[in-house]
Amino acid sequence: MASTILSAVRTSFSVLRPLQICHNPSMLPLKCTRYVPILGNLTDVRFSSFFKRLPADRLWGSVGGVSNAGRKKGRGRGRKRKIDLHIGQILGDGQQQMVWPGLNAPVLKGKKLLSVENLPPNPDRKEQIQKARDRFQRSRHFKIPAMLRGWTGRRMPGMSIGPPDPVDDFTFEGFDTRVLELKTVANMTATLGRKQSFSAFVVTGNKNGLAGFAKGRSASAKDALRKAKNKAALRLQYIELFQQHTLCHNIFCEFHSVKLFAKKRPKGFGLTCHRVLKTICEVIGIEDMYAKVDSHSKNTQCMTRAFFRGLLKQETHQELADRMNMHIVEFRNEREYFPNVIASPSDKKILEIPPANVDLDFDQLYYGGKRQLQKKKSPNNNPLLRRKLWFKYKHRNQAQARLERIVLGFEKPGNKQRKENI
Repeated sequence: MASTILSAVRTSFSVLRPLQICHNPSMLPLKCTRYVPILGNLTDVRFSSFFKRLPADRLWGSVGGVSNAGRKKGRGRGRKRKIDLHIGQILGDGQQQMVWPGLNAPVLKGKKLLSVENLPPNPDRKEQIQKARDRFQRSRHFKIPAMLRGWTGRRMPGMSIGPPDPVDDFTFEGFDTRVLELKTVANMTATLGRKQSFSAFVVTGNKNGLAGFAKGRSASAKDALRKAKNKAALRLQYIELFQQHTLCHNIFCEFHSVKLFAKKRPKGFGLTCHRVLKTICEVIGIEDMYAKVDSHSKNTQCMTRAFFRGLLKQETHQELADRMNMHIVEFRNEREYFPNVIASPSDKKILEIPPANVDLDFDQLYYGGKRQLQKKKSPNNNPLLRRKLWFKYKHRNQAQARLERIVLGFEKPGNKQRKENI
């Protein structure tokens, strides 16, 4: 029997320590037919490391995580995305194909009790897992139809999110809700710090003069849109339209620093205005209008509130006639400026002398003394263009002058010069 016994102890780093020597062979039993190691320095240590103590989310965060301040500055655009390494794998299924009752197979199959057994190997297992990973990790782009897109492609502002949710037995049939603004906002709290949420601003209407707007806020964008849509349905207001296609008259409205001039236009003119105002007009039912935001501020919420204020302050022709005690007369070019009385005072009390210091111009009547900014034309210092305009000077206004000669009877209609040249 050897006088020394060698014993090895495994540490937490899976490395063998130097061999320990036992100098007391009398501790061994006399009838022992083999050597027995003495584990005097053995310690109970769990085999763990940094990658086993933390969950997967913490590890991925350490690889590609970005702080809130860095994300605001755009540092998180090229960070490494989280990869799900379990895609394509089944619990209980490994390289050695086996049947585990209760894990990847049922315990009973009919009346037969299944047992653990081996299955034939699958040589294409790795290729199938890789295909599944490539399919699920690829970014999905859902194509939105052209008629359902917003102002800028896939972004929500300008998109339709359908009618509001029913209230009791009332359903909002014929209503449509359009998103005007969707943004992330933050609130600094004492316990949670900077708490981010979504703010949605929408407008809803039935395209027949009934419309309303509201703002909703929630932790998710979907809930914020739903709250704003249902809140707007409870704040509906009726707006008077002229012949169901345009404004009753020109209006000037303002809210805070936003100043807005809106003008009525004839049938078929269309909507020439800011995209926010155009979306609101489509929901209300206004088809023809020209509007100009005459201020440096283009805030969406301020423009919406100013426009609704101006629409609600509209006055019909009959109300104007009753207030001014005067006839409302229309002159149209296509009718050769023949006077057409649209409205008269209900009590038939007509003023013989118009009031003093009152602008009776119907286009400027509701502007409140405001005038739209007219930009000055810059002087043209191009000598070539000035020379071209000088040669055309004698032919200016010839078409209008010829039309007036035809109306007065000095010239017959028809282009005689063109016929002679042919």
